Amino acid sequence: MLRFDGPASSTGEDVVELHGHGGRAVVDSLLAALGAIEGLRQAEPGEFTRRAFEKGRIDLTEAEGLADLIEAETESQRKAALALAEGGLSKQIATWQEMLLGLSAQAERAIDYDEDDEAADPGLLRDCARLADELRQWLGRPRVELLKDGVLVVIAGPPNAGKSSLLNVIAGEDRAIVTEIPGTTRDHIQVPLSLGGTPILLTDTAGLREAEEVVEAIGVGRTGRLVEAADVLVWLGDAVDALGHRRAILVHAKADLPERGVAPPGSIAVSSVTGEGIAALLEEVGRRARELLPAEDSIALNRRQAQHIGEAAEALGSAAEARDAVLVAEDLRLARAAFDRLTGRAGIENVLDALFGRFCLGK
Repeated sequence: MLRFDGPASSTGEDVVELHGHGGRAVVDSLLAALGAIEGLRQAEPGEFTRRAFEKGRIDLTEAEGLADLIEAETESQRKAALALAEGGLSKQIATWQEMLLGLSAQAERAIDYDEDDEAADPGLLRDCARLADELRQWLGRPRVELLKDGVLVVIAGPPNAGKSSLLNVIAGEDRAIVTEIPGTTRDHIQVPLSLGGTPILLTDTAGLREAEEVVEAIGVGRTGRLVEAADVLVWLGDAVDALGHRRAILVHAKADLPERGVAPPGSIAVSSVTGEGIAALLEEVGRRARELLPAEDSIALNRRQAQHIGEAAEALGSAAEARDAVLVAEDLRLARAAFDRLTGRAGIENVLDALFGRFCLGK
């Protein structure tokens, strides 16, 4: 039994930890004895982390990092989550907030003491613009969603091009039905994979053609949308049809067949039968995917964090263009409010319920 006195404990409260030895029966017996104590109950999912947040021991970005760390399945996901959980983003936000408070103080002084001149100080406006630019640079970084959900790798091309066979070989099992009948694949099939620690979502699609049958036509329509959304496109058709995609990998499939001839320049010859070119294709897919992911030593923003940083950047940009000191001060107040929502100081009750519900029991 270990005792942790508040406020130095993880939650800021007085805490006692019981460490039981033995198998499940010992643990169950201990829990049964504790359950007989009046007023004692099991913790809700995420309750201790939520208490730590409410006691000011961690902020919302660190809590999000802990939740991501619990769910991490690849090394890159673990490192990104750990950077958040250890307060990497919190420290950066604290720096921004300190700068913002200084700008707000300048604006308020101008309102209070420069009664004869309501025009904003040009130096203050330049500082607002510089901070807005810094926030926009952070918004331009790769997001954490690609790490969590996987880079969307779409296999596409005309019917009978070998898409489903290729997916089955890469996945190492028969996930897609393969026949010589055009239009066999009616809907997309997704397989989550890890390529050297890089998470990808490999997706087989319906062959692109003018479909007369209703169900196939729906699948072809979905394929078109997936091709547009693909982070990396593995294209098994004519090269000219993939020129518009920013990250297309040209594949010369069925390379084992004599009638397929020599692979066109710039394409990778592969065979799902012999395994030719599969390793080279996966290496190229992995390389393209890694280019989209955050660097291992960087902090990656999630959608919520990016939204509030974007709000602060917009308010600062508006302040930089204002000419009246009162308007500058109001825009800076809006930027401070955005940072408060970012760190969890205000307006995030619904976010808390969703976040801590992701934690395991009592974490």
